[in-house]
Amino acid sequence: MILNPTVIANLLASYTSSGMLVYAAYYGMQILKHWNIESGDELQLVLERKTYLISTVLSFVFGLQLLSLFLYIFTADALCPLFVGAMCAAGTLNVNGFGYPTLELKILNFLLAGLWLVLNHADNQGYDYPLIKKKYLLLTLITPFIVLETVLESFYFLGMQADVITSCCGSLFSSEKEGGLGSEIAALPAKPMLWLFYGAMTITLSSGLWFYRTGRGGYLYAGLSLAMFGIALLATISAISLYIYELPTHHCPFCIIMEDYHYVGYLLYVLLFGAAVTGIGAGLLTAFGNVGSLQQELPGLIRKLTLASLALFALFTALVSYEVATSSLVLSYEVVY
Repeated sequence: MILNPTVIANLLASYTSSGMLVYAAYYGMQILKHWNIESGDELQLVLERKTYLISTVLSFVFGLQLLSLFLYIFTADALCPLFVGAMCAAGTLNVNGFGYPTLELKILNFLLAGLWLVLNHADNQGYDYPLIKKKYLLLTLITPFIVLETVLESFYFLGMQADVITSCCGSLFSSEKEGGLGSEIAALPAKPMLWLFYGAMTITLSSGLWFYRTGRGGYLYAGLSLAMFGIALLATISAISLYIYELPTHHCPFCIIMEDYHYVGYLLYVLLFGAAVTGIGAGLLTAFGNVGSLQQELPGLIRKLTLASLALFALFTALVSYEVATSSLVLSYEVVY
């Protein structure tokens, strides 16, 4: 293990989150089995007292989970000078077999944690905890993933050795390298991917505006938001990053978070992840539109989430367009890798 303040912060955040979630999931299972708002027995009263405290604590825990993704990437980037061959976070994450699996779980858990926060906020709008069983069911599904993330993250940081020679991002995300997910994504043709990005974004924004104005098509917008999230990540690696670096062969999704590129990557990722969570959350909340105690409050919340998602997607697109328009890189239609 490399003793570094950011490494310790990552591990403390993970252990805290996992411990609190396991504790909360235990009571969540009791709520799923025994919750009855119309009952006045002792167990129901105990559950009602505990659920407010647990929900409040979980709001902070899941907020910490959202931040932990960016802390993890920041830590990997900060540690790259310690490893031979590492030029950015891409190389640091490759020092052993647990770096990238941990990152993938953190991305998944970011989306799940964000959706739980949306569901919890909606539940708090009702006087009778109308979504309590649903949010605790989601909690019991999320908890194993976050515990697994903590285990993998521990293996990753505790297994770090400073004498390891790792690969640089130019090797990991090279269109000329055979094999490897990063190389396969980098090999996607840049111009078509850019057109796919703008086409998919146009469809997503149009669907969101329709949903915002009419209240119909919520599930469609949720699905498109998730699809747009994936397409945007692929486009960032295969095409958008080329314009930021102004190099036709550099596809790294991590160098854009560095000072040399004005930390633009952090802003891009915050906008994209925020848009995905709010867009998916807004669409999924339409399933509870007929819940009695939420009929007055829920439509307004859905509209706010939809508007936030549209704004974040639009800002992401505007920033990408600015980087493309101001870049000195010119790619032919045939595309230079």
